Amino acid sequence: MVEKSLNEVPLYEGERVDDLLTQNLHIIQSPEVFSFSMDAVLLGRFASVPARGRVLDLCTGNGVIPLLLSTRTKATIEGVEIQERLAGMAERSIAMNNLQDRIMIHHADLKGFHETAGHGMYDAVTVNPPYAALTGSDIKANMHEAIARHEIHCTLEDVVQACGKLVKQGGKVSMVHRPHRLADILTLMRKYRIEPKRVRFVHPRAGMEANMVLVEGLRDGKPEMRIMPPLIVYNEQGEYCEEIMTIYYGKPGGEA
Repeated sequence: MVEKSLNEVPLYEGERVDDLLTQNLHIIQSPEVFSFSMDAVLLGRFASVPARGRVLDLCTGNGVIPLLLSTRTKATIEGVEIQERLAGMAERSIAMNNLQDRIMIHHADLKGFHETAGHGMYDAVTVNPPYAALTGSDIKANMHEAIARHEIHCTLEDVVQACGKLVKQGGKVSMVHRPHRLADILTLMRKYRIEPKRVRFVHPRAGMEANMVLVEGLRDGKPEMRIMPPLIVYNEQGEYCEEIMTIYYGKPGGEA
């Protein structure tokens, strides 16, 4: 593969440039803020996206999902991030990868984003939201991580409601979350006219409980939900299973 010529962008104190899997992409990260992890990568592979059109990623963080999706579609991709520092990192990563003509980042609150973007403007919406309900007892001192992990600026209902407002009729909404919130996710999706269509559980190892769930719904779809085969991360030798190797490194195997 021919190495892509990267644009030079400024890096600030504590930041680094990481390779983004085998996609010949690079991303700016920092240990001072919440870096992307496997859940974002799996969502980037699981989500159904149109060949063309408009795709929106909510809670986009440093822009990892828009970058990953850019390898799967010719659609224009937008990201919404409430933290100014993360939004800036995402913008610089996009510029570094010469993708400014295809990806745009909005520093905005997803709860009111429909007021400027318009209702039903996107063919697909993806979201990797904060997982933990806000209790006040387990918030980390690092506010960047706390906002990414905990429902400080948006609840699960805020997220699903925003998806319902932004996706067009017949468009798809894809989310990664924790299995213990699945009942809430499915209930809220139906409340906001997103009919659950696909569910896939992610298990650390065979025989262990799932620690992630991938869910996809269709705006104004008819009731019919499929439970996909489980996705196992590690084999008995403690190595990535073949399908995870495919997702991360492009080696032969199935899809998420």
